[in-house]
This record gives sequence, structure tokens and C-alpha cells, in this order.
Amino acid sequence: MPSTAYLIAVLAIVFSITLALRAVPFAVLGRLRGSAIVQRLAVWMPVGILAILAVTALHGTITADAHGTWYALLAVAVTVGVHLAFGRRTILSVGAGTAVYVVLLNACA
Repeated sequence: MPSTAYLIAVLAIVFSITLALRAVPFAVLGRLRGSAIVQRLAVWMPVGILAILAVTALHGTITADAHGTWYALLAVAVTVGVHLAFGRRTILSVGAGTAVYVVLLNACA
């Protein structure tokens, strides 16, 4: 069993590295805020992250249930429609799409 001093030293090192890794991007971002690359990433990263999450979720649904595929595709269409129609509010659009999917899955099963 490692000594208490050793465990405290390891925890201090881990804490320092974690803090540095989380703080450095914010420190650097202040200097790069005017950069065209950073501005382009600010526009496209949220969309890319949501697309990756959607593909991952839909892959599990499509391979598991044939009826769930149509429900999922309809829910995606509702999500996109609400997102574009109501001022690109992500929480509203994802919530509406999720609600449509859950209702269809439970009502038609």
C-alpha cells in the first residue's frame, strides 16, 4: 500500500495538470479571438458535435428496430424544422425532436 504522502503528491500532480489543461485554452483563446479560424470554428463546431451525437444515436436505433428507424427519421426532421423555424434554439429543437421520438415509440409500439 502506498504511503499517504505519495498519494497526496500524486493527487497534487494530477490536480495541477488538469487545471493547466483546462486553463490554457482560455488563456490562448483571448489572443486568438480575432482569428478567422477561431471564428469559423465557433460557427461549425456546435453543428459538428450535434451531427456526431445524432449519427451515433441513430446508428443504435436503426440497427436495433426497423420501426424505430422511421420514428427516428421523423424526429430528426422535426428537430431540424423546429431549429430552423424558431430562431435556431438548440434546446427547443432537441427537446421537440426527443419528445416526438418518445411519443411515437411509446404510442405506436
